Amino acid sequence: MNKGYSIVICLKRVLSTALRQLLMICMAVAVIYPVYFMITTSLKTKMDYVGNKLGLPQHIVFSNYITVFGGSIILRWLLNSFVVTLGGVIVSTGISALAAYSFSRFNFVGKEKIFNALITLMVIPPVVMAIPLFITMVKVHLVNTYISAILVYSGLLIPFSIYLLRNFFITVPKAIVDSALIDGCTRFKAFVKIILPLSAPALMTLVIVNALWIWNELLIALIFLQKTELRTLMVGLTVFRGRFKIDQPVIMAGLFLASMPMILLYLFGQRFFIRGMVTGSLKGE
Repeated sequence: MNKGYSIVICLKRVLSTALRQLLMICMAVAVIYPVYFMITTSLKTKMDYVGNKLGLPQHIVFSNYITVFGGSIILRWLLNSFVVTLGGVIVSTGISALAAYSFSRFNFVGKEKIFNALITLMVIPPVVMAIPLFITMVKVHLVNTYISAILVYSGLLIPFSIYLLRNFFITVPKAIVDSALIDGCTRFKAFVKIILPLSAPALMTLVIVNALWIWNELLIALIFLQKTELRTLMVGLTVFRGRFKIDQPVIMAGLFLASMPMILLYLFGQRFFIRGMVTGSLKGE
């Protein structure tokens, strides 16, 4: 009886392990296959794609990438995306780091209420605020400028950024900061020299997440950057896709080029990103 029960337990464990492995394989295929399809399609001719949509290209060609870069407007859209993404990440991260430091280290009137109000803003979808923000930008004559998009992106990202950084800053031992203050270090200097270096994984995680969101965002860029020469790459590729809707290899080449900067950013910061996510999940208040 005990032997039969042990066999059943072993079979359950084996099946459970096999199911987990199968699930992981399916998830990996679901993630990798779109990238494979995008790359292989971008290296095919139009006729090759029509005759062989899922397989490898019979003859590798780079003419699709030449078509994408054929107009200098693509490079301008790429530059616009870099400017808006870099500006939004720098502004939101800088303001959020200072605010999170205040929420984690100082006591002031209404601290918890203000923090809870900021957290509440995280659940409001950007589309709800699009119209009032657009009216405001029109009144201050900032529509069709980089500043408008950077300010809107920063405002939308700050609540989440403060929440993430504040929860990380409170895990930094208070004794380290107190020792620096006793040695004559100002609070701001302690923030720059101690808190920020120790929080590098959390900061890198925040930079990657925010950069990915801004780079791939469509609605805000479409509303506040309406001029053709000011479009971001994602908005521009949407129009580009309409022009080449029957030429899938050219569209895939454009999408691959649009994905590369964020892929490189993630690969560069992967070590910090994983460390920041793991640390944030293990440490609490």
